[in-house]
Amino acid sequence: MTGKKPAGKVPAAGVRQSNGSGSDRGGGSPVSSSTGEPTTAAASSSTSESISGENANNNIEQGRELTSQFGKLELSQLGKDVENLSKRAQKQMAVEKRHLFWETQPVGQFKDRNNQDVAEGSIEPSGDLASVRQEPYNLPSTYEWSTCDINDENTMKEIYTLLTNNYVEDDDNMFRFDYSVEFLRWALKPPGYFSDWHIGVRAKGSKKLVALITGVPAKIRVRDQVILMAEINFLCVHKKLRSKRLAPVLIREVTRRVHLKDIWHAAYTAGVVIPTPICTCQYWHRSLNPKKLIDVGFSRLAPRMTMSRTIKLYRLPEETSTPGFRPMERRDVPAVTHLLQNYLAQFQVAPVLTEEDIEYLLLPIMNVVNSYVVENPASHEITDFCSFYTLPSTIIGNDNYSLLKAAYSYYNVATSVPLLSLMSDALIMAKRHDYDVFNALDIMHNEPFLKDLKFGPGDAHKWELSTSAIRLGRNVAGDGESTSGFFLGIRHTTCLCHRAEPSFSPPFL
Repeated sequence: MTGKKPAGKVPAAGVRQSNGSGSDRGGGSPVSSSTGEPTTAAASSSTSESISGENANNNIEQGRELTSQFGKLELSQLGKDVENLSKRAQKQMAVEKRHLFWETQPVGQFKDRNNQDVAEGSIEPSGDLASVRQEPYNLPSTYEWSTCDINDENTMKEIYTLLTNNYVEDDDNMFRFDYSVEFLRWALKPPGYFSDWHIGVRAKGSKKLVALITGVPAKIRVRDQVILMAEINFLCVHKKLRSKRLAPVLIREVTRRVHLKDIWHAAYTAGVVIPTPICTCQYWHRSLNPKKLIDVGFSRLAPRMTMSRTIKLYRLPEETSTPGFRPMERRDVPAVTHLLQNYLAQFQVAPVLTEEDIEYLLLPIMNVVNSYVVENPASHEITDFCSFYTLPSTIIGNDNYSLLKAAYSYYNVATSVPLLSLMSDALIMAKRHDYDVFNALDIMHNEPFLKDLKFGPGDAHKWELSTSAIRLGRNVAGDGESTSGFFLGIRHTTCLCHRAEPSFSPPFL
């Protein structure tokens, strides 16, 4: 997941989020605060020279009034307003600035986002295998390519160490993803994986692994066309080597190896805006262990809330409420496959998953993935299922805690019970297994249950999903904040799917 960030921290419960309106309207002439009429620099200059004492007094009084009003604002809310404005400005700047590397790649470009003549479909035709470069791209002289054998324990320890110490952190450097070796193997060895898509860079002298990029194959349906793609993930360069410009070379090399398999399309995610997202979505967080989350700085007490009241607010029942709710077993694979295939059929873009995929991705693995089904007590039919995967984060610089155990919502399908009830049971199971927080994206049909189950929006940047070598039309995808969205993660770690709204025009396309 290129450029991603750990799920953002949660604002305090009860703190109103700014919608960013009013204060960040771009363009137009300056407006007089008293008349609402446009002013000019010359007019304001001449006025300032002849301002009367009465006007000066009025201005002083207005200043005092404004100062008083600002004094009444909660400092935390003012900070949030400034932060929201900053993020909006950064996003607009990302659209307008040059992307020297991505502008050379077969991806959608920002300059084409309003061009109605640009057709949907492949940006470039599938290439000729004979024309694909046979030799790896050149690296700086002191480094060499290394295909990482993920079946080798020592190599997996090297990958784990590289990611643990150098992969993404939150903006405040308080949390860093801590992928387990078992999780990495699950993510990198799906059915049909290619071992040479696990690409490392080593220092020639020490043989130390200093950079990584990986890909796995995936069949993705775009409208009615099924396309074999590469999912690109785990782009990581050692912190001390960020100035070596290794990332573009890693991207070119994984592209070359994907082409050698006669695959010409790819999908990737980022926590920054790069050319060109086809969807955005945002993490929401549900506290399961609020005291710990507050102690480590992941969340904070809301105004006029005590710790005991906060703990009571997030308390969950001890037992699940859905009859027939139980862990998924191997015998459930055909039924779960049928449920998920029917569910994904409603989306314009979605993964194509077989029984082999479902068995690999969803059968429970301790501390990797948890899946539950609802079995009708009378007919024994599997009617619903839910799942989440495990991705803890290292807590940086805290004397009392070292690890934040997080559950991430995965695939969920409800047909016999409300999705709200099904996800409530998922929260109960996560709490029972000592998770600290339950995270979900505002994609698929997640939005309706988020607020009802006391999820709060995180402050991390939205995830941007992009595709390489394919261009999607304006009515395929949307902003996950206001519509159902889709998101590509670790081997479908979160679903790549979007319920299209024909009248909705996505940003930047």
